[in-house]
Amino acid sequence: MDVAVTRTKRRRPSPLGWFGRRVLARIDRGIVEGAILTSLPGGEPMRLGGRAPGPEAIVILRSWWSLWRLATGGSAGWYEAWAAGEWESPDPVALFELFTRNRRTLAPAGRAQGLGRWLRRQWHRARRNDRAGALRNIHEHYDLGNDFYALWLDPGMTYSSAVFAAPGQDLTAAQDTKLAAMLARTGCGTGNRILEIGCGWGSFAETAARAGVGVHGITLSTDQRAFAEARMARLGLDSVTIDLIDYRDVGDTYDGIVSIEMVEAVGEEYWPDYLAAIARALKPGGRAAIQYIAIDDAIFDGYARNVDFIQRYVFPGGMLLSESRFRAIAERHGLAWQDRHAFGLDYAETLRRWRVAFDAAVAEGLLPARFDRYFIDLWRYYLMYCEGGFRGGAIDVAQVTLVKAR
Repeated sequence: MDVAVTRTKRRRPSPLGWFGRRVLARIDRGIVEGAILTSLPGGEPMRLGGRAPGPEAIVILRSWWSLWRLATGGSAGWYEAWAAGEWESPDPVALFELFTRNRRTLAPAGRAQGLGRWLRRQWHRARRNDRAGALRNIHEHYDLGNDFYALWLDPGMTYSSAVFAAPGQDLTAAQDTKLAAMLARTGCGTGNRILEIGCGWGSFAETAARAGVGVHGITLSTDQRAFAEARMARLGLDSVTIDLIDYRDVGDTYDGIVSIEMVEAVGEEYWPDYLAAIARALKPGGRAAIQYIAIDDAIFDGYARNVDFIQRYVFPGGMLLSESRFRAIAERHGLAWQDRHAFGLDYAETLRRWRVAFDAAVAEGLLPARFDRYFIDLWRYYLMYCEGGFRGGAIDVAQVTLVKAR
């Protein structure tokens, strides 16, 4: 696809323009697969990469400040430049896919540097997930209102990756496939009791209860708890209880445990606490089914030293897993790592479906009036950013079974 540009006579670059061209040269050297077709401020066309097949992204740079923000603020700075109108693209997903496809060579270009990195790290440290911090962080993301999430999630209100049995499968059916797979991993049946760490709006609890399994769901979200309790009451599923409890404070033991994309809200500092809590709560021989999002181990250290767009603007206190490190901690707590199954492209499709539904809700004016244009644009960017990450392979979603020795 051609980039529409207005050709102008080359002028001596400003200091900011000189800096921006250096950033672009670094990006060009880092693109191993795919290409970026860009027009610079003033209209000059430029092609970056193009050495091997891969995603082709179109980026229109409206201001050199966008590249300054990228260099000093990483992915969070790049979002800030987009929100300020300093760059645009007809398909940002392709750009995010390209960056993540080339993650090992482009990672330095997408990380904050200098004072900007230090300041963002101080902010992130203040959002650590001790008991008070975890409660605050969960509230900021999950208590935006059940009415908001209901507009673009599937009718079952499942806010995690589906598992698609075939292309084009209905999202609700694909979510049901995922929930059934997680229940099967626990080996639990009629008369057993499961602890669900991070029970969301109750979709897994409903699945398990319909199979005769008792569920103790825990969450820190008051909105989710209210929704899940009303859901169980409406369906007459009295084998489910939902409590506002931190995972560190669980005292009972259970036949099985399920935790679906909750561990990303724990933080690396607290992975040992999370896995110790699972080991304590499982009966001997019990099985824990975990669905988690991990980032490529090859770039984990750089990721952990920075604060990315999602940590800054969407999930305060969030942290993707290093699978190798998380697994090692699990095994030190006597939890055998079994049956890992990854399905990252299914998450990309889930995110695409969510974005289509989100856009439709926005177009129809259905979002609650409390959400302004800034919020709407932020969330659309978030859905595109995540989709590109899964398509490019820098992040992956997987299920694993942790088995406690008898």
